[in-house]
Amino acid sequence: MKIVVASGKGGTGKTTVSVNLALAADRDVCLLDCDVEAPNAHLFLDGSVRSQRDVTVLIPEVDETRCDGCAECSTFCAYNAIVSFGTVPLVAPDLCHGCGGCKRVCPTKAIREVPKRIGVVETLQDGAITLVQGQLDIGVTLTPTLIRAVKDHMQGDLVIIDAPPGTSCPVITTLHGADFVVLVTEPTPFGLNDLKLAVEAVRDLGLRFGVAINRATEDDTFVRPYLREENIALLAEIPDNRRIAEAYAQGRPILDVMPDYKPLFAGLLRTVCEAGA
Repeated sequence: MKIVVASGKGGTGKTTVSVNLALAADRDVCLLDCDVEAPNAHLFLDGSVRSQRDVTVLIPEVDETRCDGCAECSTFCAYNAIVSFGTVPLVAPDLCHGCGGCKRVCPTKAIREVPKRIGVVETLQDGAITLVQGQLDIGVTLTPTLIRAVKDHMQGDLVIIDAPPGTSCPVITTLHGADFVVLVTEPTPFGLNDLKLAVEAVRDLGLRFGVAINRATEDDTFVRPYLREENIALLAEIPDNRRIAEAYAQGRPILDVMPDYKPLFAGLLRTVCEAGA
């Protein structure tokens, strides 16, 4: 069962929901932090790093003695990562997506590929929770590539995936293959606006989903009416509670500080597993 916890904007509580879902499972669970530009699930767990490996992409390197300046590689590249003006091509490694196409189309076999590091994937263990997180190197833009590397490490029959915020390419990469998506939102105009974008994205991908409202209040006039209008399942409501905010600021999960919230998260996990089965 692969559960993705996502949202249309940052700061809604995706990591809060992801970590506490994993803690409420009371079984072996694989937690993936796919927010590789700012992973933070590890801040709420006590595990130590068990393994770490570099993630690389292959970028072109041109042999000037073989290149005749035909520009076939430049014509092929959709990202302008290799450019030729009738001379030996110039390579922009930061633009390269590592597809290998330039090497394939080169008629003189003047291009070879060399590895370039884009980040690391770390595995941590905290009791029954195996946390896999990616950390993108500074200045690198190949976020989806590193996310796929993180997802390659998923294991077991229960996987909870903490997605990046928004609805752009990194989020779509994270959503692929999900059995169910929990969209986390907050009862504000901004929360509603970005929830609508997230709903549109998961519907376009044909994924089953529901919504969890974080910092919920009784006078919500934004999210609840929208969910009723769109016939979207309201999976859970996490109340606007100062103790939860204090726990978050201290890097402590809700269930560590307020174990009476365990039925809420255990019920959410049970509902999601039944809906996604």
